Amino acid sequence: MQNLQSIMETVSGWVWGPYMLVLIVGTGIFLTFRLLFWQFRMLPLAFKQVFGKHPSHEGDISQFGSLMTALSATIGTGNIAGVATACVLGGPGAVFWMWMTALFGMATKYGEGVLAVKYRVKNERGEMSGGPMYYIERGLKWKWLALIFAFFGAVASFGIGSSVQSNTVALAVENGFGLETWVTGIVITAFSALVILGGIKWISRAASFIVPIMAIGYVVGGLIIIFTHLDLVGPALKMIFTYAFTGEAAVGGAIGAAIRYGVARGVFSNEAGMGSAPIAAAAAKTDHPARQGLVSMTGTFIDTIIVCSITGIVLVMGFIMAGSDFGGQTGAVLTVSTFNKLLPGVGGWIVTFGIIFFAYSTILGWSYYGEKCATYLLGEKFVFPYRIIYILSVFIGCVATLDLVWLFADTFNGLMAIPNLIGLLLLSGVIVKESKDFIARRKSGELY
Repeated sequence: MQNLQSIMETVSGWVWGPYMLVLIVGTGIFLTFRLLFWQFRMLPLAFKQVFGKHPSHEGDISQFGSLMTALSATIGTGNIAGVATACVLGGPGAVFWMWMTALFGMATKYGEGVLAVKYRVKNERGEMSGGPMYYIERGLKWKWLALIFAFFGAVASFGIGSSVQSNTVALAVENGFGLETWVTGIVITAFSALVILGGIKWISRAASFIVPIMAIGYVVGGLIIIFTHLDLVGPALKMIFTYAFTGEAAVGGAIGAAIRYGVARGVFSNEAGMGSAPIAAAAAKTDHPARQGLVSMTGTFIDTIIVCSITGIVLVMGFIMAGSDFGGQTGAVLTVSTFNKLLPGVGGWIVTFGIIFFAYSTILGWSYYGEKCATYLLGEKFVFPYRIIYILSVFIGCVATLDLVWLFADTFNGLMAIPNLIGLLLLSGVIVKESKDFIARRKSGELY
């Protein structure tokens, strides 16, 4: 077992190494230039699309529902623990590089959304199926690469989606309320089953209720801290921008550490380029691939530019207050401690409840991703068996030790990006063509 863990640590280090990060960010930069900075020019229109209602258009759920489903899987412990880890290992400057990753990642998410709708298909149950496996197969005609992506996605769902998240919830509840992990396991498994067995429409409804409440609650808590400590905001922002290019006082030591950990945690948080979110985008009711692409890219903005920024800025404020010291803490513990210090009595609970609901929503969102990957591999007859197995893995995650599962989950989550990025790069011409068509048809009055 020790040898297996050592092997997986080596593989995980390679998968999430500098070459992968360059490929992910490089794809975003490439698409940004090919699309002539589309994500900046079209951002106001993109947010208008989020709340549009298009019941007559083909699809299973609203564009808002598809975005909330994607965000349910995206906004998670990475926004709390991941940002803290980046700040500790890369210094305050890592926050700046998270922002840069998100700004270019918006172009990647846009491209994923466009291709998801462009190449989606209707399955045997009359529901939409789409995502990287479909645009790789139908766009590139590379069935073998589509199968590889689906395999990675299905395996990753049991780690990063179910067991790892339920384990996070169980430990947070045990630390916060003293409740034994098996009790939490029964409760969270039951609540997961109620939603997951209902399919995408139930997942979308649950996500549309949970995600706005949890995100707004967390952001409001962070904003209260910021506005009650305005004297620290200016120095915190100055430190973020200064240390992004100098590396001074970064625990990681130099600018390289700030870039590495800022980019890595940014990608882990918003999942741009990973290939998961377009699976949800394919289910949206929409009249044009580019319209859903616009909706998809707002997810990266919300996840990193808004939610992660709140965490990052508050952490750097706490860093300054403590005399440029994180006190030897990292991860979720550091975030809880900092929020509690800057907002005594309430701050820690905001983060604790954030962890619980962020992780639970991730369980729901990833169940849909994994289901679509599994049924692509094994057929629609495997829908119900997959849901049962996934639900059981939620309970197992609450009561098991998951060091090795974390490694497997992290590795397969990263491996998903390789076939997806190949698809995005080779089909970038299709993304550009659909974008131009969208603009032309809007100008002609054919589309609103």
